[in-house]
Amino acid sequence: MSKRAPKLPKLLKSKIYKTGQTRGADDDVIYQNRVNRNNTVLIPYSQLSVCLNSDIKSDFYENDFIVLINPEEYYTIKGFKENLKEQGLEIGHNALIFYYSRSQWNNYNPHTQKLTPATSRTSPLGGQYVARVPATTSAKDSKIREGFNTSSLKGAGIRVYEYANLDTIKKCHTQLEYIYWNCIDSKAVSIEQGMTNEEVDERIKINAEIAKKLKLTDFKTLNDKRILNNAGNTICPLCLEEISANGFYSKVLQAEGREVSDLTVTQLNLFHIDELRTGSFNHRPYNLGWGHHHCNVVVKDSGIEETLKWMSSVIERNKK
Repeated sequence: MSKRAPKLPKLLKSKIYKTGQTRGADDDVIYQNRVNRNNTVLIPYSQLSVCLNSDIKSDFYENDFIVLINPEEYYTIKGFKENLKEQGLEIGHNALIFYYSRSQWNNYNPHTQKLTPATSRTSPLGGQYVARVPATTSAKDSKIREGFNTSSLKGAGIRVYEYANLDTIKKCHTQLEYIYWNCIDSKAVSIEQGMTNEEVDERIKINAEIAKKLKLTDFKTLNDKRILNNAGNTICPLCLEEISANGFYSKVLQAEGREVSDLTVTQLNLFHIDELRTGSFNHRPYNLGWGHHHCNVVVKDSGIEETLKWMSSVIERNKK
């Protein structure tokens, strides 16, 4: 968006920006918490062929990738290390041994193997392994977090299915704003949020020009994908209800007696039409809409079509 464009309301600007970030992750998992979708990608070895197939160029991942290998595979499968070389993989450079269970830690202990925990997301990785082993009921078996666990370097990378390059992220931002302005009351609500009528008109004009130039305004596709209805208004991709822009600025209603004082979840959130899944890279234009928080919770990672089938079966069973 041009520097001369009027500013969006702060909450909306933040919400659009955050769509370019990954989901949250706590310290006990290997993933980074709320970082850009073009960060270093973590690829499980079992999914290597899907994530590095012939159609994906070597520079596809803008900040490289790290392949995670099970200790069992590395230490017990005959010829496994040789296969890694043939695939262009090297432990400590673009691959790591990943410990995530107590049995792996006990049977192939990295300290016994004289391995060093990794400390860098770019080659060389500063070590050969990373560990995120949960605690057990035994008092002796406390959780293990080694590698990428300092305050300045938490997490080895992001989930591969959340990846999008920087250009795609920017296009998504532009299209998501375009979709916002198609909400039935976006103008009035934006004025309530501090913009002037003139600023709203100017922002809509500039956004529409950029979106059209980037070929992000195709109505048929937006309609087919359940993002806009036949009238051109923004709808929730699951329930198909027309969306009020108020939902971008209003917190989710909480059940009486179960209120949480620090709740920040708003009524409307980013909605992936086709779910995120390995090998599809579904964080992309024409696959993102705005939907109700509760509809998003229902769909989860199943996708809209599978969710609708499930909902239909529930309704049928309740007719009996």
